[in-house]
This record gives sequence, C-alpha cells and structure tokens, in this order.
Amino acid sequence: MNEIGGGRSLEVRRLGRTRYEDAHHLQEALLAARVAGEIGDVLLLTEHDPVVTVGRGAGLESAGTVNVPIVAVERGGEATFHGPGQVVGYPIVLLEESRRDLHRWLRGLEEIVIATLLDFDVTGERKAGFSGVWIGPRKVCSVGVAVRRWVTWHGFALNVATDLSGFRAFQPCGLDPDVMTRLADHVAQPVTMAQVEDRLAENATRILGFEHQSG
Repeated sequence: MNEIGGGRSLEVRRLGRTRYEDAHHLQEALLAARVAGEIGDVLLLTEHDPVVTVGRGAGLESAGTVNVPIVAVERGGEATFHGPGQVVGYPIVLLEESRRDLHRWLRGLEEIVIATLLDFDVTGERKAGFSGVWIGPRKVCSVGVAVRRWVTWHGFALNVATDLSGFRAFQPCGLDPDVMTRLADHVAQPVTMAQVEDRLAENATRILGFEHQSG
C-alpha cells in the first residue's frame, strides 16, 4: 500500500501520555478541520492512561469487570485495553478517490507496524480472519478505524512494554486474553517508547508515501 500521501506532507505530533478523553477530543477537532480542508494530514502518537475502549462490533458489556474507565468509540472492532507502555497511533488522513478502500487502509496500518517490529529484529505478521499484527500465535497490535467523508481517524495500538494484566478481565477483540503479547518480551535489549515512536513515524511516512514533517 503506497502513495496514499501522493507527495503531501504528514505532520507527526508526539503527545506523550494523555487521557483518552483528551486525545479523542483532539482527534475530533483535527478530523473536522481536515474534512474542511483547513489542515493537512496528521499522525498523532500517544500513550494513554488506563482505559478500555469498545468499538462498533460489541456492546459495553464486552469489557467485562474491568476497574478502569470504559468508553464506547466510533471505530470498528470490539473491546481493547489502552495503557502505559503502549504506543497508540491516530492517523487523520484524507484518502484520495483512487484510495478509498478501508480494507486496504487497514492493511497499510498493519504494514507500518510490521515494518516497525522488523526494525527491532522481530517478525510480525497478519493472521487470516483477524485484523491487527501478530508475533507467532500472539497478538501485539490491535487496529480499528473510522472514516468521515473519507478522512480516517482512530488507528492502531502497539504493545511495547504494556502491563498485559489490563487485558485479562475481558476478551480483547473477542479473543482469549492470554493471546496478547508485547514487544518487550521478544527483544534481546530493552526498547524505549521514543525509539518505537521514531520508527513508527518513519515507516508511516515511507509506506504511505508522505513527506515527513515532525510536530
């Protein structure tokens, strides 16, 4: 999946740790501005306070008995956990008419994560019938998107050093919670969040065909 950007620049904003509510409000504001043509394409990279989000594919009851906030959101998919040690990426991107295929967009987001894992000598892959990225039989990244007037929002959540107990009180993405893994358990040397964000930004720019503009 190449040339989504078609020579446009991609502004990468690294937000640090955020409350989910605050990042969601920022997404909404950027989405409206991008639909109106007031801004260009933006990739937000952040790390959330603990929260479980539930997509359109499930009801709030799918979050089980978690003791963190539960939020219904606009993306596809089911329930998943966000928390410290996880890099969440939200691309606010206009899909040109020739690229208006959401399945292709999802595969592109997965490709960005697979390339990033490879930068740390870890092999990521897709699994037939599922979205997201896997390391062998275990899932390391969840993907879920929404679109408004062909501007995308929501995105991917890559477990870097996440406390995986956050997934264990429910079935993340409808799966056994023990299927979840994190990059930290598959590398010989410790990896920082900043290193992962660096590679995600570079890979998103390259794979989607954008010019890179850091924010």
